[in-house]
Amino acid sequence: MEKPMEKYWELRLERCRQALEENNFGAYVAADPEGARDLVMKEILPDIGGPRISWGGSVTLAATGLVEHFRTSPEYDLIETFDASVTRDVIMERRRNALKVDLFLSGTNAVTETGMLVNLDMVGNRVGGMVFGPATVIIVAGRNKIVPGLDEAMKRIRTLAAPANAIRLGKKTPCVHTSTCSDCRSSDRICNVWTIHEKSYPKGRIKVILINQDLGL
Repeated sequence: MEKPMEKYWELRLERCRQALEENNFGAYVAADPEGARDLVMKEILPDIGGPRISWGGSVTLAATGLVEHFRTSPEYDLIETFDASVTRDVIMERRRNALKVDLFLSGTNAVTETGMLVNLDMVGNRVGGMVFGPATVIIVAGRNKIVPGLDEAMKRIRTLAAPANAIRLGKKTPCVHTSTCSDCRSSDRICNVWTIHEKSYPKGRIKVILINQDLGL
């Protein structure tokens, strides 16, 4: 007898994958972070034209081990956009250069069952790489990021992802004490730049790997 929750997620992930594909995203399903890494290394990376790589901050991406792999592999030119050993000015210049790479990797705050990606950024370097610049973008997302539609995506981000990320990053915002968004005016506010990807243009530029586990925030 099939396990009901396994079947539930199998069906829901496939439905979401098809919706993404209909919206011109490359779309895949992986069983776990290791499977997502294998998809990138064996199926996606061989078709990418160059070795320059960068990424936007993502707990889910960290779980795949991809950044660490690229960091330790001499055949790739990885632009380090998070580096406590250099100044803020250097980091910002690296983030601008990250818009010119061959491959940009990140996570997403929400994926709708209608095939959209919804994100909210502090600085904009993460969503900037998704919107324009890098030749190929790979997004990894746990199944917990899937929501029915745009309203639910924005609610998820405001009530869960943003407060949790503010706590993770040690920000001085009201939500780290209340777990609730108050649309604050704090200089540490991380909720500044919204993006909604209804479709991928050009077709296939953005590739989304849905992972059949709860991952990230």
